[in-house]
Amino acid sequence: MTAAREIVIANAPVSYGAFELTVGIMPDVPDGNTVLDEVAGAGYAGVDLGPLGYLGYGDDLASSLRRRSLALSGGFFELPFSELDQMPAALRQLGSLLDVFDAAGTNDGLKPKPTLADVGSDLRRSNPGRAATDHSLGFDDESWKQFAEGVEMAVAVCRKRGYEPTFHHETGTRIEAPWEIEKVLELTSIGLCLDTGHLLLGGGDPLRAISDWGERINHMHLKDARRSVVEGIVREAAPVSEIWRRRAFCRLGEGDLDVEAVLDVIRDSFSGWIVVEQDVLPDQDGTAAADQRANRAYLAARGF
Repeated sequence: MTAAREIVIANAPVSYGAFELTVGIMPDVPDGNTVLDEVAGAGYAGVDLGPLGYLGYGDDLASSLRRRSLALSGGFFELPFSELDQMPAALRQLGSLLDVFDAAGTNDGLKPKPTLADVGSDLRRSNPGRAATDHSLGFDDESWKQFAEGVEMAVAVCRKRGYEPTFHHETGTRIEAPWEIEKVLELTSIGLCLDTGHLLLGGGDPLRAISDWGERINHMHLKDARRSVVEGIVREAAPVSEIWRRRAFCRLGEGDLDVEAVLDVIRDSFSGWIVVEQDVLPDQDGTAAADQRANRAYLAARGF
């Protein structure tokens, strides 16, 4: 059993506790070189960027990747899509991300993906998982128009630089429930980064998503998750940060994602980067590194 040649497996700093909510904020966050060593040592072919600058810039980044035979798979970047007055400044920052992509180069022609997400709001961060059933938390018609305009502004910037962007839905932002993702696909031209874990927590079914949205999926974040954790957070009206504190994300095969079924479907229907993610807070005992070695072995045993 072999995977399609076009599928390339990567990992990300967030799997080791390094992301926007921890870098420069929390203790015990591993440095970029440590994460690169772990990702390469676990057998991944690529790595996501993490917060801008975390893995370095320019020639230093390119050299760090090259020494470890790693390619850059993409970079997560939040934008205030529905706040059009804030978009010009945000797009300049997006340009800085693309500068990093330029320096990192490509993997046999497979370019890193600008992975764009909504910046979110305090209302949504305090109500994670609720939008699946409470549509009042979502945009009104005018806000959807502004949001779509903002997305297309970012898409234009990426395409002008030679990169095809992808949209990342995420728990606690203004695009997390299946109906919100469908609206993004209806109103914009951007491709979709299917995040299997966040879709589970947002009330969706990853297998149905692949069937319904397959033609628009141009990037994947493969993660497993425990629905019971977010259900508890919803019941308690706890903040989105509890998703990480309560370890909603887990090793592949240990949560509610039917990983085997997802792999069977994408084996012949998807090409591009699959980024394994297991969003965690920083640890001191090496659990994160062990988890990512186990996740890579899990996929290798299934031909990926």
